[in-house]
Amino acid sequence: MYDLQLSDRTLTTWALLRQTWSVMDKAAETRLAKVGLTPEKLAVLWICRDYPGLSTTAEIARFLSRQSQSVTGLLNRMEEDDLVSRIPKRKGRPFTEIKLTAKGEQACGVGIAVIKSLIRETAPALSAEEQQQLHKLLGALRQRVVKDLHIELTPPPDFPTEKAIPVKW
Repeated sequence: MYDLQLSDRTLTTWALLRQTWSVMDKAAETRLAKVGLTPEKLAVLWICRDYPGLSTTAEIARFLSRQSQSVTGLLNRMEEDDLVSRIPKRKGRPFTEIKLTAKGEQACGVGIAVIKSLIRETAPALSAEEQQQLHKLLGALRQRVVKDLHIELTPPPDFPTEKAIPVKW
């Protein structure tokens, strides 16, 4: 990987943002692979475990910022691995619910421990103040892009909006 300092400041920012995400995702992939997971599988397991509403394909897709069809493929593989099960549509529920299996629950706990460790090792690179500043800067970039793409940015429906979403490590 190259440490790029380009003549265009905005392009340097773009390259640095992409490189940072790429290496952070690679670090997560490498560590999670040792326990048989991917970052995407862990995200689905975590959502299914902790989301207070019903976990459906559409809801999982919204959390992951993915299309429903790509989440369906991921869920197919996870169901084959016995990590999740689908509860078919039934009277009063016009959608399929996604539930963790016992194996999925166990894998979720192990995967979260792996990611927690990675975050705890990486986060000290920035002070609490710098992290707050980064939240603000990344939020501004995200807001600009979702506006350009005509995407509505809303809080998840089953969490209280007046406070931060609680995380279960």
